Amino acid sequence: MKALLSKTPGGPASLVVEEVPEPQPGPGQVRVAVRACGVNFPDALIIEDRYQLRPPRPFSPGAEVAGVIDALGEGVSEPPLGARVIAWTGYGGMAEKILVDARRCTPMPTNMTFDIAAGFVMTYATSQHALKDRAALKAGETLLVLGAAGGVGLAAVELGKQMGARVVAAVSSKEKAELALAHGADSAVIYPTGPFDLDGRKALAKLFKDAVGEHGADVIYDPVGGDYSEAALRAIAWEGRLLVVGFPAGIAKLPLNLPLLKSCQVVGVSWGGFLLHDPEKGRRNILELLEFYAQGCLKPEVSGLYPLARAGDAIADLAERRARGKLVVTVAEG
Repeated sequence: MKALLSKTPGGPASLVVEEVPEPQPGPGQVRVAVRACGVNFPDALIIEDRYQLRPPRPFSPGAEVAGVIDALGEGVSEPPLGARVIAWTGYGGMAEKILVDARRCTPMPTNMTFDIAAGFVMTYATSQHALKDRAALKAGETLLVLGAAGGVGLAAVELGKQMGARVVAAVSSKEKAELALAHGADSAVIYPTGPFDLDGRKALAKLFKDAVGEHGADVIYDPVGGDYSEAALRAIAWEGRLLVVGFPAGIAKLPLNLPLLKSCQVVGVSWGGFLLHDPEKGRRNILELLEFYAQGCLKPEVSGLYPLARAGDAIADLAERRARGKLVVTVAEG
């Protein structure tokens, strides 16, 4: 079978497609014939040895897949052979077949296509865990979403509206603002790209303050980091919650007088860690999301499809923040 491999640490250009042996499932495992694989920011980190998970090489990036179960390991009867499933894997998804713990699979809704399914779980489950479990977002509160046109950002916009919040989308272009508004944001603010000097950081903070209003943002969803985090924190409401989701713009350095002055919280969000510590609650959350999708409440945005041979380009486009919504690698027809 074919697989995209990281054989040495490096960027997307270091990845190669090669023939590898077809894996055989062990006890408790299923083998998934991959139809599509979602692209996520950790894919860019893991191939450079900059992620907390460091699998032995050679390995394939790709943390979530959609496909069909074509082999069962000992002791597995569910999901059955032939089931269309979504699986979250950590890595290994950019290959024609992958072994997965059966407990990390869930059936696809009948009205969901493989490309949508492959990019669904990590973005929506991360945003759901952040807003529901970590921030306890309430109806009527103001939610400021940074990077609101990206995969997790759009998911946060949709879920924030689902939870009854007023959603302010912060994005870097007019086109991205229109996309966020189309997915339910109440308003949008366009911020400049960095790096910022002192005056630039002050202007950015004022931009966010004006966008959320005098009360401030009760919850800030931050998958961007860098100078954007401090600027957004300066726009937070009394007893607000800043959700630390990711940092493609760099790890933020926050002055700790700001949480003191606003009596606010800086809250870490690790969906992968959450699954390890409370897998049953994590599974219930995913089933809730799939039900929302089946009801038509969520409308995932897949803006780019790449064949396996160009999967490295997909990772590069995401890492360089050229993506809107989700990018997906199509591995096989189905």
